[in-house]
Amino acid sequence: MKATAKQKRKKLKRAKPAADVRQHVRSSPSQPLAWIRELAAPYLKGCEPIAADEPGLQGYWFNANRSLQRDPSRAPGAGFFVGYLAAETAKYLFLHPEPPECVVFAWIAPADGPLHERLVRQPGSLVRKIFEYIRWLTHRPPRFVFHEAQEAAMARHMSMKDWPPEKREHLSRNFFIETLAWLVRSGLVRKLKEEAGRRGEGTTS
Repeated sequence: MKATAKQKRKKLKRAKPAADVRQHVRSSPSQPLAWIRELAAPYLKGCEPIAADEPGLQGYWFNANRSLQRDPSRAPGAGFFVGYLAAETAKYLFLHPEPPECVVFAWIAPADGPLHERLVRQPGSLVRKIFEYIRWLTHRPPRFVFHEAQEAAMARHMSMKDWPPEKREHLSRNFFIETLAWLVRSGLVRKLKEEAGRRGEGTTS
């Protein structure tokens, strides 16, 4: 009985409301965190930016298939996310986050679809090979992580909980720039756009 009560207390402790990181970074009601879209656009050329509308996420999806105008979290395809993980939502617990965090990840959806199978899960897949290369290229933490069973297949994330609130925008901006530059250098941005543009697996009629 004591163990059960302890588990319940732990569960309640973890179930914290999402922190609104926009309190400590530049934002406006009409265009929340629009500076992230502007910062990432030169690195993710050809990707369609869409404001995140998912519990726990604040920032922008960048859809590598511009023909899909829907929220990429609800449509098949591929691309990138740049922004903040504000809460420990079930979907992203595999990252073992310490919110609030700044996060960049490459996504391929759905996780059980043929596009994900070919680009992520298969041995020698595009994302797997680029992950191995980028891990060799980058040695300073936080390092990229690879999760073959998840839509957010390759990610880099960093907790902001110990950062002074007044420095969060500046430090997260540096994190985004560094991470995006590595994604471009690795070739993943160009190659993922090419793959997402192929008819069939990553598109819908």
